[in-house]
Amino acid sequence: MDSSGAEAAAGATETKKKPPAAAKGKAVGKGKPAGPKASASAKESSLLKQKSPAEFFAENKNIAGFDNPGKSLYTTMRELVENALDSAESISELPDIEITIEEITKSKFNTMIGLVDRERVDEALYDDFESEKAREKRLAKEARFQETQAKNAALGKKVKEAPAVRGKGRGEAAFFKVTCKDNGRGMPHDDIPNMLGRVLSGTKYGLRQTRGKFGLGAKMALIWSKMSTGLPIEIKSSMKGQHYVSFCRLDIDIHKNVPHVHLHEKRENKTHWHGAEIQVIIEGNWTTHRSKILHYMRQMAVITPYAQFLFRFLADAADKNLTIKFARRTDVMPPVPLQTKHHPSAVDLLLIKRLIAETTKQNLLQFLQHEFVNISKSHAERLIGEMGPDFSPKMTVKSLTSQQLVRIHQLFRQAKFDDPSGNCLSPAGEYNLRLGIIKELHPDMVATHASSPQVFEGHPFIVEAGISIGGKDVKQGLNIFRFANRIPLLFEQGADVITRTAVKRINWSSYKINQQQDKIGVFVSIVSTKIPFKGTGKEYIGDDITEISSAVKSALKQCCLQLKSKIVKKLQARERQDRKRNLNRYIPDVARAIMETLVEIADESPPKRPRYDKEDEELLEKINSQEVTEITFKDCLTQHVEQVDYEMALDYAMQSGVSEEPREAIFLNSLEGSYKSVDFRSPVFVFRFIL
Repeated sequence: MDSSGAEAAAGATETKKKPPAAAKGKAVGKGKPAGPKASASAKESSLLKQKSPAEFFAENKNIAGFDNPGKSLYTTMRELVENALDSAESISELPDIEITIEEITKSKFNTMIGLVDRERVDEALYDDFESEKAREKRLAKEARFQETQAKNAALGKKVKEAPAVRGKGRGEAAFFKVTCKDNGRGMPHDDIPNMLGRVLSGTKYGLRQTRGKFGLGAKMALIWSKMSTGLPIEIKSSMKGQHYVSFCRLDIDIHKNVPHVHLHEKRENKTHWHGAEIQVIIEGNWTTHRSKILHYMRQMAVITPYAQFLFRFLADAADKNLTIKFARRTDVMPPVPLQTKHHPSAVDLLLIKRLIAETTKQNLLQFLQHEFVNISKSHAERLIGEMGPDFSPKMTVKSLTSQQLVRIHQLFRQAKFDDPSGNCLSPAGEYNLRLGIIKELHPDMVATHASSPQVFEGHPFIVEAGISIGGKDVKQGLNIFRFANRIPLLFEQGADVITRTAVKRINWSSYKINQQQDKIGVFVSIVSTKIPFKGTGKEYIGDDITEISSAVKSALKQCCLQLKSKIVKKLQARERQDRKRNLNRYIPDVARAIMETLVEIADESPPKRPRYDKEDEELLEKINSQEVTEITFKDCLTQHVEQVDYEMALDYAMQSGVSEEPREAIFLNSLEGSYKSVDFRSPVFVFRFIL
């Protein structure tokens, strides 16, 4: 053994003789023994930790649309508006919603939380500090820019505006008080803390068409308020017939996912109001997301013309205040979406286990019949027979083994089932979609189409489409408006199935529509019990589902065909007008020429003038007596042109299958007050007979 090996062996022998703690300290700490702190730290790192749902969403707030202060302001407003709509529609009440966003300055916010403003002491400590050298450099650059612009102005060149001075700092935070008031169902007094202060608890869970994306609603706004301002939210609520208004001030314990109630009391309801009013103070950015918020409100007015929205923005400076009212256009509301049962082809193994745990049915036959759609008694018996000898119709459903559940799941995926109906869905309706487009865009022409219920992965869906030409505040080219379960989708438009279909799969020129120059509004609304959103933010529908892509394309083509018919008629009417205008232009010259010719004939002496028929002689006599003049011929020719134009229009209408004269669409406002009526419904109109 060499010397190095001997030393190593000696070292090993010595290590064995040392206490375990010392040896461990030498190995880990490079010769220094590990203290109790290192041992405790290693022990803590091995402990199993658990996060509450509120804590998870607080750390991953971008999933719920709270990426930054501007997006958070938009998402907060959107969640409150959608909750308000759901609340009013659930009791078949025409929604009347008021949204107010009030700007709160830093000094006002500090006063609210009891914080005294302090002047800066160490300027260099702050992120927006500008040294003297940097200031001189900036001023010199501004002076050179002004000198260049002065020379340009003297030479008659275009003068640019001075660039805005941007500090390198993050800038001061901006705070906003967001208030949303509705006339909906309201909330039970005792349930308010849990409905708003506990994440993943609510009344909208179940298989049905819902507006929400995550089931968070106003709870995420409360979490953002807790994170950005630390202030609680305030809720006022009253249900129909209640003589009191519930008032609650609360925030949320994010780590425990439980509400922290500051005040919860009943107050007198003097006005007999019912509904809810939620007020939350958050950090936000109005400047960056102003257009998104206003676009959202406008698109919501399109898809819900039966609702009335009053939007107010109250700035710190009064001249920046904004008030917009989106008036109600109709009182015809879509039906309330119905909760439905799962389709066998759309369930997974975990869902089957949950349905078995929650079912009240005793045997397998009853379970299959009553917990799924489109399984009749005879069909259930055939399925049970196919499962194998271990299954029987009378066996207890809760006694099924894991292997038997897997067999049921496999058979569900392989067996043939009828498609689910769309009876549980609640689309906006062609009538409402058309009214909404006309109300907000005032287009020159509009066409709408609603598809029949279709299915993907066991979930029914309906596609409604509308295309408009012209209108106010509409840019040239394609203006795409996307809706999912009757809510606008404003972000990540490029990857959406609606955008890609409209841009790439529709040959607009074949329908007499100029994709580049015409002002085209494309409206597509998809409703389903399961919207196949893509991305963490759930802001667009993927283009990889053939059933949805084909349905969107088909609906848009149907609208294009309607518009093509209207455009062709409009072009032909324009051609007739041009032809009529050209004929009318020559009427004076023709009338003058005819009159001059007849006057010459009438002036000839009778021996030299050839003999004419009796009618011609009478005409010549009228010429001599000036009973017929040039004006008479003008009137006759004008009348003849009008008659020919009408006959050509009538002939075209007969060939096109139109048996009546052209009509103008008119829209009447609904009657005020209470009255009895009977509605006769059609996809494109509602006839209301007042009793």
